[in-house]
Amino acid sequence: MAAAARRILRGMRELISLPDGRRLDLFMEGPAGGTPLLFHHGSPASGLPDPAFVAPLVQRDLRYVAWSRPGYGDSTRLSGRAVVDVVADAAAVLDHIGADRAYTLGWSGGGPHAMAVAAGLPDRVLGATTIGGVAPYPADGIDWFEGMGPENIEEFGASLESPEALIAFKERAWPIWSVVTEDEIADALGGLIDDVDRGALTGEFADALAASTREGLRDGYWGWFDDDMAFNREWGFDIGSIGVPVHIWQGGHDRMVPYAHGQWLAARVGSACPHLHPEHGHLSLAVDTLGPILDEMLTGDR
Repeated sequence: MAAAARRILRGMRELISLPDGRRLDLFMEGPAGGTPLLFHHGSPASGLPDPAFVAPLVQRDLRYVAWSRPGYGDSTRLSGRAVVDVVADAAAVLDHIGADRAYTLGWSGGGPHAMAVAAGLPDRVLGATTIGGVAPYPADGIDWFEGMGPENIEEFGASLESPEALIAFKERAWPIWSVVTEDEIADALGGLIDDVDRGALTGEFADALAASTREGLRDGYWGWFDDDMAFNREWGFDIGSIGVPVHIWQGGHDRMVPYAHGQWLAARVGSACPHLHPEHGHLSLAVDTLGPILDEMLTGDR
């Protein structure tokens, strides 16, 4: 086992208390003295670390710091939460680990949350990155659903229809996704992936993605429900006012969060650094390009 891998195994998990009485399920991996990278997971998922993701962080002296958003895993639900509510949680986590500054990175549904932290904690965030991050709804100038797979059209359509319609969707989907295995996850995603992403969803990555999903949903679907509702209401911050560099990565084969979302964000996010790759998908971008993604974030090039 490589030295970096041995260091990754010495991570920790703890349930921390917040000022409002809630608790967050916190995960940390990598060098204790490394610069924290606040990772915001997708929807649905959890803060459970993927060793293949943590390894390049360790190589760059970064410390993986993530938590399951409210309602996922052991994190207390925050009913009616907005995207901006993540800012207070991020500040509490940084205070808890004794860190003044950090990077923030969000994948998929974590993208808006990474941007919220960059907007809300400008004196503590060194730089931000989104990978396949979703745009606000509605977003002037794009058809929000164009190019999206049918499963996500159904899901987000239900969130726009009513809470009851979204609950009905979750009642159907949760029994599948709360027990999904690495051998089942590609088929479960169905029309949300094409051949590009299907080719990336193998081996350890498929195992880690399935494990993170099961962990987030093991006690219910309310974190997933609250994510969907938060994406389709006011996020609570101005994306155009973000002053720290925000690296926006998007793939043209993305059927979970269509390419137009990345183009829209790249044109409107303050301090945006676009990285638009027509040849990649939602999954392949994170799997094949993680090293350059981290390096661009660390250089701070604009």
